[in-house]
Amino acid sequence: MAKETTVVARKIKLSRSSKFFYVICYTVVTIMAIVCLVPFILLISGSFTSEQWIRFHGYGLIPGEFSLEAYNIIFKTPERIIRSYGVSIMITVIGTFAGLLLTTLTAYVIARKDFKYRNRFSFFFYFTTLFNGGMVSTYIFYIQYLHLKDSYLALILPAMFNVFYLLIMRTFVAAIPEALIESAKIDGAGEWRIFFVIILPLLKSGLATIGLFLALGYWNDWYNAMLYMNSEAKYPLQYMLYSIQQQTQALAAIAGQAGISVQNLPSSSLKLAMAVVATGPIVILYPFVQKYFVAGITIGSVKG
Repeated sequence: MAKETTVVARKIKLSRSSKFFYVICYTVVTIMAIVCLVPFILLISGSFTSEQWIRFHGYGLIPGEFSLEAYNIIFKTPERIIRSYGVSIMITVIGTFAGLLLTTLTAYVIARKDFKYRNRFSFFFYFTTLFNGGMVSTYIFYIQYLHLKDSYLALILPAMFNVFYLLIMRTFVAAIPEALIESAKIDGAGEWRIFFVIILPLLKSGLATIGLFLALGYWNDWYNAMLYMNSEAKYPLQYMLYSIQQQTQALAAIAGQAGISVQNLPSSSLKLAMAVVATGPIVILYPFVQKYFVAGITIGSVKG
């Protein structure tokens, strides 16, 4: 039966309008892919271009005057960059794992219809999306009450829980049939076993989607490091690159006041090189979670 269906499908020919439609779709997709790819090529090319060439000729898809000066400044003390990479990786891994566990547990609880107070707890969560304490009260809470000044927890806790991610995960959990939970209870499974053995394996798309969001948030975060971190040894990558840029700009300002020429001192190329250094790991990671990410962001698009 399957072979006959395949043969019949092969005999079906596309009409001219269908062929024209596919040609238009492929053309549009190709153009959009090129439009999205060109800025990234400019980013890489500009990071390998000398500052003087950029100043007089602008950016190009191919480096007009090849230069590694921007990377030499970033990796002048490679131990700083390697150490900050380690800090960012540690914070991203721990924060993403803890955030996923906390978000999934919370979504599972408030999605259970047999939980008496789920609507009340949901209200408290959603209320924070409209009103919050603000930066000053948050800073005082972390410094004076939690004593997290210059602590890695100050980089992990603020981004660990997000109500928007909770809403997405709750949608995933609500899509799981309640009959699975009821049958597991009949077989004698407890709540923890139901969650880890039955629920989590069915949330792969949701876990990948929220995990990617959390990982991007932790990896790109530099603001919390600026607020709470004092020791350079504890700087994450983004804030380390930011401090290098600030030091370079300060050096250029001092040299300018002293009448020293700083034409070859990287500025634009340095920013592009920092972007390349910072986005590299994420670009490598994304293809592995892309299929789950696409499935996650389309959740709820089909009703029924």
